[in-house]
Amino acid sequence: MNIEWSSPQAAGLNPDRLQRLAAALQSDIDRARLPGAVAAIGRRGRIAWTHRAGVQAPGSNAPMADDTLFRIFSMTKPIVSLAIMMLLEDFRLKLVDPVERFIPEFAQARVLIEGPDGNRLAPLQRSITVQDLLRHTSGLTYDFVGAGEVHRRYAAAKLHEPTQDNAEQARRLAALPLAHQPGTQWEYSRSTDLLGRLVEIASGQSLGAFLRERILQPLGMKDTAFHVEPAQHHRIAEPFAQDPDSGAAVKLFDPRRQPRFESGGGGLVSTVPDYVRFLKMLAGGGRLDDARLVSRDTLAFMTADHLGGIRRDSPLLPPGHGFGLGFAVRTEPGVAPLPGSVGSYFWGGIAGTTFWVDPARELFAVMMVQAPVQRDEYRALFRTMVYAALDD
Repeated sequence: MNIEWSSPQAAGLNPDRLQRLAAALQSDIDRARLPGAVAAIGRRGRIAWTHRAGVQAPGSNAPMADDTLFRIFSMTKPIVSLAIMMLLEDFRLKLVDPVERFIPEFAQARVLIEGPDGNRLAPLQRSITVQDLLRHTSGLTYDFVGAGEVHRRYAAAKLHEPTQDNAEQARRLAALPLAHQPGTQWEYSRSTDLLGRLVEIASGQSLGAFLRERILQPLGMKDTAFHVEPAQHHRIAEPFAQDPDSGAAVKLFDPRRQPRFESGGGGLVSTVPDYVRFLKMLAGGGRLDDARLVSRDTLAFMTADHLGGIRRDSPLLPPGHGFGLGFAVRTEPGVAPLPGSVGSYFWGGIAGTTFWVDPARELFAVMMVQAPVQRDEYRALFRTMVYAALDD
């Protein structure tokens, strides 16, 4: 399965302006704000620009390479969301299915209401559905997105513990109160971790096995997995041990250890060439060469806005955007602080990886770094300068 290449000029990209992007990244590498980066841009179905700069790990002599391995964290979510939609096409589940159909403990879920006279638990007005999990309207949350009582309970529950398996984490989530009534508010959450468990239940396979068999192998994503084998440890990108701006310690998960918990929300390790294959499949309407993963209509449904009038007041979802089934989706030509077309969709990982697909401009792009504190800065830099390089 080959990826076709194009010159930047043939793809409508200005080489001089691309050099500005390369120079901006190199400037931060030279002043030790960024260990290194790998990036790629695709246009009209072909790869038109790739770039590697810096080293794989601070203090290392190993330069960044095409096959450098990055923790992609939440860029795992679109892959797992696609797995759910494949199971939908297999009629193993439906978007309207209540979560308790698969995980009975969620039948007892309650919403925590905080008030001046104390907290109380309220019954659900309706069940959490598979659609809620895909679009983050489930009422679940992450401990780091707020400071309320539910967020404190999430932190105390140690939901990131690698010794649990996916079934155990689902049970722990079911025992915690919800932050909101299902379907009433967008809040970034462990919903996709729970989707990973639904993949296991609906398919009869572990999450990792299903992803390998149905997505990663058909697309030729040979380096994407929940851990890195010993022979490939030398390829792992690392952040600075202390953040160069704040001086705080930087700690990411160790991909050298095979986890029992295969996090559907953030556990994969990948490379830029592997993720390019995933993006090329998305840009191709669900197909890469002979591998058809979902229909074109299913993918269009995934990348449409599914929030409508549902509240969204999180800084993680920019103005002018809604959320589809696994992706943030642009709904306005302006309003947002970054360039892009209506209908483009994207997401990123907490350590600094980022991607987007812009169907209107026949464009996709991905950049991988391991710089968690600076992630928003580098995402903005990459997005702005790629659009500045478009010549047609």
